[in-house]
Amino acid sequence: MVIGAHLSISKGYPAAARQAQALVLDGFQYFTRNPRGGRVRSLGSDEIAAFRSGRQAAALKTVIAHLPYTVNLGSPEPRQIEFATMVLKEDVKRAAALGTEFVVAHPGRYSQDGVEAGLARVADVLAQGLAEAPPGPVFCLETMAGQKNEIGGTLEELAILVKVLAERVKVGLCLDTAHLFAAGWDIRTWQGIDQLVDRIENLVGWDKVCAVHLNDSKMTLGSHRDRHELIARGELGPEGIKAIVTHPVLRELPFFLETPVDDYSQYADQAALVRELAGVGKI
Repeated sequence: MVIGAHLSISKGYPAAARQAQALVLDGFQYFTRNPRGGRVRSLGSDEIAAFRSGRQAAALKTVIAHLPYTVNLGSPEPRQIEFATMVLKEDVKRAAALGTEFVVAHPGRYSQDGVEAGLARVADVLAQGLAEAPPGPVFCLETMAGQKNEIGGTLEELAILVKVLAERVKVGLCLDTAHLFAAGWDIRTWQGIDQLVDRIENLVGWDKVCAVHLNDSKMTLGSHRDRHELIARGELGPEGIKAIVTHPVLRELPFFLETPVDDYSQYADQAALVRELAGVGKI
């Protein structure tokens, strides 16, 4: 079982790898640049080499890059389209240099012209931004809660993008447990999870699913509100989280925590709790 958490790279990628090891994690997720802005510092060959070496020493199995929230793949605004395309090209290339397995992004938001037009723009931006992507990272679209004008609140919307892009670029999915629950999927039992797995299999094929953001939810089932909670303290609760991490299909995927901790050190306890609910120890 792979359990990681979202960590900061403000002190450099090698430092993040050491922190993941200290927290007894199997990997970590990082923002590719300022999540609320767009700035990014240069990445030299020395840091890349140090990170790759440090990651191997820390025995980290999976690393995920997350694009900043300022990227709106569905925007009709020329500046936003240009920014999103630039970030895709640069950040996927940087992730490949670091040996990152997956690059995850929110699908974006549509405008007044509706969701279909928004989906078409997302497909165009991804096709342009990923056209010359280096081999290595798999680009993944995240399942969303379905808040106002949010693309990806339904699996059908994500399936449209995966299918439209199939012949141009490779796109996978990253499941977010809090988002799925808020979108109306009751994943607190194996039966509910089976329904989700079957639906994804029928829409795009389960092989498109690459990772899971493991979060409890402050909000109720079908609320369409994105509010993460600490593991076992939200609406999913301990039994719901246990169902997720013990499900024979889901447990094969890497789980990454994005729970609202006050300090990254809390991720050690969060990960330990997940392993306890899963009935496994740190290998």
